[in-house]
Amino acid sequence: MPSKQELLDLQFIDARHMLINLAAFLDRIDRHPGEDDYRLAALKTALPILASERPDRAKAVLESFSDHTTDLPQTAPFQGATGAPPSL
Repeated sequence: MPSKQELLDLQFIDARHMLINLAAFLDRIDRHPGEDDYRLAALKTALPILASERPDRAKAVLESFSDHTTDLPQTAPFQGATGAPPSL
């Protein structure tokens, strides 16, 4: 099992890149007109989970993006996925 130091040595730059990429995406969203929607709300809900000290952050972030409704619609409003439940 690698040590924390070894993991940092191997993966820090990739993790840093992903965080900077997310920050740049949020900056672009802020610079453009229009209303926020449920997808941006889902991202903002997940951010505090990343900063937490809980040992299951990946699971918690995934759960925050999951649709927990149990009622199935008769027809889909469109083909595809949005990556977040439409109502938070």
